[in-house]
Amino acid sequence: MRQYLAVLMTVGFALAVAAGMLILSVLFGPKKKTPVKQESFECGMPPAMEPRGAARVNFYLVAILFVMFDIEIAFLYPWAVSFRELGPGAFYIMAAFLAVLFAGLVYAVKKGALQWD
Repeated sequence: MRQYLAVLMTVGFALAVAAGMLILSVLFGPKKKTPVKQESFECGMPPAMEPRGAARVNFYLVAILFVMFDIEIAFLYPWAVSFRELGPGAFYIMAAFLAVLFAGLVYAVKKGALQWD
């Protein structure tokens, strides 16, 4: 259990800081809501226009695809570092992994996930 002491202390400190910030915002935060305080704020000036609505889904879809492929490609680095020790079986497993990854990319392109219209 002693080996986990540093991790437990870090987690405890993080929880204490988060709880402290929440408590301080409740204690010292604004109490009265007025129409002026509820008005949207844009760089110290009145808003130039009303919001048009929600952001387009394409932005979020591209962001999720980027994160997904970026994280999956991160698996290639440890494999490449220990390629010689792993043997030919690991090569075939990684080839299958990359085939699935490529199939996902082809599917996303065919569905038009990367098109900005």
